[in-house]
Amino acid sequence: MNIDDWRSQIKRGTLEFSILLMISQGPCYGYEIISRLERRPILAAKESTVYPLLRRLLREGYLTSFWQESSQGLPPRKYYAVTERGMDYLAAMSGEWESLLEAINEIKEGTQHG
Repeated sequence: MNIDDWRSQIKRGTLEFSILLMISQGPCYGYEIISRLERRPILAAKESTVYPLLRRLLREGYLTSFWQESSQGLPPRKYYAVTERGMDYLAAMSGEWESLLEAINEIKEGTQHG
């Protein structure tokens, strides 16, 4: 496996978490999510990845959506917001993420837990 393959595996496992984190900070529309991910190359994802993920999160009740008119005369945009169920899921994911980082840092530092 090369570093690009490894990076792809990391992205696959963290994209859902990253998107939920972004939307939890305030409603976002699809292109905005994609643009914000692109600013962090390790998380950059194409429309063909992000939109199916957003649809799944909607279907599972973690997100809700609404249409909003643009103030600049552009077509309305579909915004996504995190539901209460989504916030619970995000809290669980955050706890797991912190545990993972702690374990990796312990290994890097050569310390043992318990």
